[in-house]
Amino acid sequence: MTADVVRLRPPMNRVSPRALWYWAARAAVLWIVLLVPQVIWWFADSEGWKHLVVGVVWLVLAAVHLVVMPQWRYRVHRWEATDTAVYTQTGWLSQERRIAPISRVQTVDSERGPIEQLFKLANVTVTTASAAGPIKIDGLAVADADQLVADLTTRVGQTTGDAT
Repeated sequence: MTADVVRLRPPMNRVSPRALWYWAARAAVLWIVLLVPQVIWWFADSEGWKHLVVGVVWLVLAAVHLVVMPQWRYRVHRWEATDTAVYTQTGWLSQERRIAPISRVQTVDSERGPIEQLFKLANVTVTTASAAGPIKIDGLAVADADQLVADLTTRVGQTTGDAT
């Protein structure tokens, strides 16, 4: 007797292509913060060639990170909202899939921080009665986020139950 195996397909929708630039910009800020002490150390030390070598290695690592990470995340990050559930796939080193039934949704929020506004992106957070915490969909185009929030709000309002 064999058990039926359920295979999940990836969620259908990708995040906005502008999320590539958003993720790269956030990573660039991190690398700049990490490289500034290296440059100061290089100028302060009399044997600057050693620091130059270390600095070049850091720059290569930064360049690889800034090019590879956004592309990888874009291929992985997906989302989908149906009449019955919200389904996400996120991550780049560690990948996670989350499914929340509409009947378990408690709140739907949209957020646009200063950097997201610069890239015309928004994030949607779907809070459920789950101990795993909310489901977050980052990197959506503003219009897509607004539509998703409106659609989920309507679906949740039509669902009977108390989302617990």
